[in-house]
Amino acid sequence: MDHPAQHSKVPKDFSKRRSYTPKAQGTQTPPPPSKPSRSGLPALIRHLATVLFLLSVTPVLILRWVNPPTSMFMLLDRTHAWTQGHWHYTIDYEWVSWSAIATPVKLAVVAAEDQHFPDHHGFDLKAIEDAMEHNLEARTTRGGSTITQQTAKNLFLYPGRSYLRKGLEAYFTLLIELSWPKRRILEVYLNIAEFGEGVYGVGAAAQTFFGKPASRLDTREAALLAAVLPNPKRLNVDQPSAHALKRQHWIEKQMRALDERRLLEAF
Repeated sequence: MDHPAQHSKVPKDFSKRRSYTPKAQGTQTPPPPSKPSRSGLPALIRHLATVLFLLSVTPVLILRWVNPPTSMFMLLDRTHAWTQGHWHYTIDYEWVSWSAIATPVKLAVVAAEDQHFPDHHGFDLKAIEDAMEHNLEARTTRGGSTITQQTAKNLFLYPGRSYLRKGLEAYFTLLIELSWPKRRILEVYLNIAEFGEGVYGVGAAAQTFFGKPASRLDTREAALLAAVLPNPKRLNVDQPSAHALKRQHWIEKQMRALDERRLLEAF
């Protein structure tokens, strides 16, 4: 008895069949491409922040012991003069140590600029509040910066009132307050503050305006130097205006009112 033939299913198109290629021994199929890690960007930001922090902290720590050879304000002053064609413009800067600065100079600057300097930690919130109220009511503006803030600005930054500049100033103020004692802060400020056009530091100012070293300055001379600090490019020590003289007398009264022993003990 005949049985119907059994037919196997054969693909119509043999070219569509996948050919088998044996894998070579010792080879592996490459893994699929990995997706970019989402943690890469935060890690980069952390590394960048660490580098910026070290770049800012290092000079602050070094200047705790090393006297600064210049400041950012001096560099900008000289650069501005050169861009105006004043190629012979020079900076008069002479560093003097703490012990070589007369006591009246230290008292005068604290009395004029920051009477709470021995007590605050870089920021005088009451002075800032008073300055804001004054600026809202008066035509003239008044700042509330402490001596530490001015040191940070003059040493590392640039003039201006932008939020970026103020933020950097606050940052360097904190670094300085955490790294330096009060005596060092005042010593550096007295040596880099501008007392006249191209005249930086009490050492150069004493020789330029009074022909004597900073150690021999008296109360009247110290008060006059402190009187021009808010705007040394407009207020002159050698030819003081009525406003500068009025401020000088006010500073002398403030110096007498300060507790000299308590003030100096803080340093």
